Amino acid sequence: MRKIKEVLRLSWGCQQSQRQVALQCSISRPCVGEYLRRASDAGLSWPLPQELTDTQLDRLLFPPTPKLCADQRGVPDWAAVYEELRKKNVTKFLLWQEYRELNPLGYNYSWFCDQYRRWLGKRDLSMRQHHRAGEKLFIDYAGHTIAIVDSRTGEESQAQIFVAVLGASNYTFAEATATQSLPDWIGSYVRAFEFFGAVPEILVPDNLKSGVTKAHRYEPDLNPTYQDMAQHYNVVVIPARVRRPKDKSKAELGVQVVSRWILAALRNHTFFSLQQLNTRISELLIRLNDRPFRKLPGCRRSRFETLDRPALKPLPANAYIFAEWGKARVNIDYHVEVDRHYYSVPNAYRKKQLDVRYTEQSVECFYNSQRIASHCRSRMIGHHTTVREHMPESHRQYGDWSPERLISWAHQYGKCTAELVNQIMQARRHPEQGYRSCLGILRLEKTYGAERLEAACQRSLLLGTLRYKSIESILKHGLDQIDPVNDEEPVLPDDHDNIRGPSYYH
Repeated sequence: MRKIKEVLRLSWGCQQSQRQVALQCSISRPCVGEYLRRASDAGLSWPLPQELTDTQLDRLLFPPTPKLCADQRGVPDWAAVYEELRKKNVTKFLLWQEYRELNPLGYNYSWFCDQYRRWLGKRDLSMRQHHRAGEKLFIDYAGHTIAIVDSRTGEESQAQIFVAVLGASNYTFAEATATQSLPDWIGSYVRAFEFFGAVPEILVPDNLKSGVTKAHRYEPDLNPTYQDMAQHYNVVVIPARVRRPKDKSKAELGVQVVSRWILAALRNHTFFSLQQLNTRISELLIRLNDRPFRKLPGCRRSRFETLDRPALKPLPANAYIFAEWGKARVNIDYHVEVDRHYYSVPNAYRKKQLDVRYTEQSVECFYNSQRIASHCRSRMIGHHTTVREHMPESHRQYGDWSPERLISWAHQYGKCTAELVNQIMQARRHPEQGYRSCLGILRLEKTYGAERLEAACQRSLLLGTLRYKSIESILKHGLDQIDPVNDEEPVLPDDHDNIRGPSYYH
């Protein structure tokens, strides 16, 4: 009970200040002032009438607020509130403010929230989840499959059914794929985004091995290709927790709807190709998305157009191209192996372990997330694809040589030099085996000059020797300066003690 009488007695009867009264009654000074103001407004003075009880005094100073009917206060349309909250950045406080602007005598914010929670609790369990427009896309595979019959052999294969559902509108995409492998998994995502014509903020997949390498409650490990695809579309991947189907209840419900309204309708049909099956699924998908809701106005398509489409992000300029990732260690020849073909990287990365991203058309090498090499993909087993800039300087210079270039260089010193170089390379099984000998011979010009080198090559051709050491010996001993035409053999005497003569052999 309020201490109104004591406050009036001390203030009016004892003439104490409001601060002193507040200390004695253990209440605040503004509270004392409020009591005195209300008593004055009620026409009271000290002493109070004896017949005035504490209850009567309390009602006199604090009369109850007149009750207003619901029509005067205005009751919000909770279904409209629910729809507005599904839109991006809309809060209950904002909606309450708009409600009070239309109904100045309306209820307070606490009542607004409490009544909305009660209304929400009366809805179906699936309606209790709040999905903002354009925020989440739920993905899963249907448990049921559809048989594809090979028209030539009669063999049956089971097509997998990929299902993707937007959280706010329940707009659904479905298609059949040959497997649940990584290429089919990623391809279904690309086609789903094209079907929606836009991209959500968050992907909520199941813990399929194609997408989640290692499931974890807090930090799941994503497949590198799946992560690469998510980065391309600028989306976040939050896999559902293991054995927590409520984390992806929209996908579970979408799978159920697709199974009942599409797969069940195809149960008696025979399909001979995936394309034929997907054509039929796309036709039934239109009917599914246009089918009216039972408890809500509109259909999946109309809610998609009003809720999700304005909030979704636009597609990137180019669709994602499927790429696989792997690890490869750079060999000492500064090449890495991808499908038994060898691709060069800068020679500074020898013996380093790289991340390799390869598509049908290209191969890219990364070190610490930085791309260091890129090549067109080759299917030639055992061959090498080498970029000149990746080679060390010594290898680069050696790689620049060719038989034609060496012969052209040798022509600068003379015909005999060019002919010698040509014969050396023709004498080898592979011309490259003669490169070093030719380079060594041509570099003798720096020591002995072009004229002496030409003369030495002429003499070497006459002698039939094609070795670098022979030409070096000719130049070293000055034999190139002797005219090979006049260089006759010395005449031996017919009679000499050391000559046996022809008679010895008779």
